[in-house]
Amino acid sequence: MEECGQSLWREAWRDLMKRRLIRFCLGIIACFFLIALYGEIVYRYYQFADRTPSYSRVNLSERYLPPSPFRHPFALGGAMGGGLWHGVKALTYRPLGTDNLGRDVLQRTVQGTRIAFLVGVVTSLIAIPIGVLLGCISGYFGGWIDDLIVWLYSTIESIPGLLFILAVSMVVGKGILGVYLGIGLTTWVGLCRLLRADVMKHRDRAYVMAAQSLGFPPCRIIFRHILPNVFHIVIITFSLRFPAAIGTEVFMSFLGIGVQGEPSWGIMIGNARLRLWQGVWWEMAVVSAAILLVVLAFNLVGDALRDALDPRLRSKER
Repeated sequence: MEECGQSLWREAWRDLMKRRLIRFCLGIIACFFLIALYGEIVYRYYQFADRTPSYSRVNLSERYLPPSPFRHPFALGGAMGGGLWHGVKALTYRPLGTDNLGRDVLQRTVQGTRIAFLVGVVTSLIAIPIGVLLGCISGYFGGWIDDLIVWLYSTIESIPGLLFILAVSMVVGKGILGVYLGIGLTTWVGLCRLLRADVMKHRDRAYVMAAQSLGFPPCRIIFRHILPNVFHIVIITFSLRFPAAIGTEVFMSFLGIGVQGEPSWGIMIGNARLRLWQGVWWEMAVVSAAILLVVLAFNLVGDALRDALDPRLRSKER
């Protein structure tokens, strides 16, 4: 069973690597992951040094600078009166321009990437264990346990998802913790339902009956024998719910009940939309492009993982 599982994963990986588009998407995800890691290092450095981060410093003499790979003449002209040393300090690059307070759009986008990946990872660490545990228990035991869990996720699913997330985050409080709990505690239903259905199929198969006849406890049968055979559902669900969590966080921050005091992508979009009529388009364009690339890359990889790991689709191809 273990060798068969390893060969399945190796074959699925080979199938993914054969597709040029998937390799490109994986490269995009890896680049954004490194950007998020760099943003986390920068954030922790300023937290440790107890200093105002450079991406949050206000510099009104450099506001509304358009994207440019060169030094901006506005920065040079504004600094010439302060001496040579101050002039050199002002000669900073703003490749993606600045916002209405003179803050660097590139640095703020990097921090927005950090927050987006944190939300995707932390909410998955909350939602996936809940969905896996309840789905496996419900599918294996059945009976009143199954009825109780089905009633629970049916009740949660009947409530509009976004309103439920907003309610949880408002109870916990505004900020990143509210985003984590609001998204994590309300997005496990889909995974739970999928695992419940697949575990029901596996519990009557020969290898499960053999384990039961040998006297293995239910926990070992569920997590040692059944779960590895349905784990591809967890991987696919993670790859598809990750961008969904990012999109939800962006919307929450746009409404003003998400991340507070940090340059989230939602906050940047909310600020940039007020200045589009002035011709200040670059902040909105940069953030929108970042969201588009991340969400599209994850969705394409998720679809490819489903095709590569789903046994039913693989059997049809054969």
